[in-house]
Amino acid sequence: MSNVNIRDNLAAVQRHINEAAARSGRVPDEIKLIAVSKTRSLDEVKLAIDAGQTDFGENTIQDALTKIPQLESTSSTWHFIGHLQSKKARQIPGNFNWVHSVDSLKLAQKLSNAMASAAEDASINCLVQVNVSGEDSKSGLTKTEVLPFIDGLLQLELPCISWRGLMTIGVQGDESQTRAAFSELRQLLEQCQHEFGLADFDQLSMGMSNDYPMAIEEGSTMVRVGTAIFGERRKK
Repeated sequence: MSNVNIRDNLAAVQRHINEAAARSGRVPDEIKLIAVSKTRSLDEVKLAIDAGQTDFGENTIQDALTKIPQLESTSSTWHFIGHLQSKKARQIPGNFNWVHSVDSLKLAQKLSNAMASAAEDASINCLVQVNVSGEDSKSGLTKTEVLPFIDGLLQLELPCISWRGLMTIGVQGDESQTRAAFSELRQLLEQCQHEFGLADFDQLSMGMSNDYPMAIEEGSTMVRVGTAIFGERRKK
């Protein structure tokens, strides 16, 4: 266990969220803080829960399952935020409440089937991942693929998925490009709302430890913060 003060870090992050919301004329309650707990220990997550944190993000099924089953009594909300292989969709039900990284019709179908097999009336909140910056190292749809993709999703009529919005990862190290990408994702969300009239398609998952205040200024409703809460990730 490191000597990082998770409680103090959470308070600092929340303060920065409040300040960014104030700068952009928004209400802080509109913004959900997701503590990215990938590679973090069960004890570290418990400390965050003790400090009042409720939402956690994981990048791999294998790592997540070392924690989630141990924390069922805490009423925590779990978000899958990494690249999800369609063959692992069956491990989402019962463990995760949100998937932020849907980027193929095959994955969407597999998720819906997994939810239907898990329980009657089961459903999961999903976001469509967009590679706004067009970087080869990132997963997600290109900007021009988003509207046709959502049209395809709606034609599939997947009963167990609630489509809630869009997700992206900012451009690291370039503030102007990152801000532009966040702004473009917000505009894409507005286009989707106009085109398809989806009442609950209103979430923007964007912003991480080094850029979440900027993301909030550009309209983010979910920020995914790990290092600023738990400290630098330990080398394996």
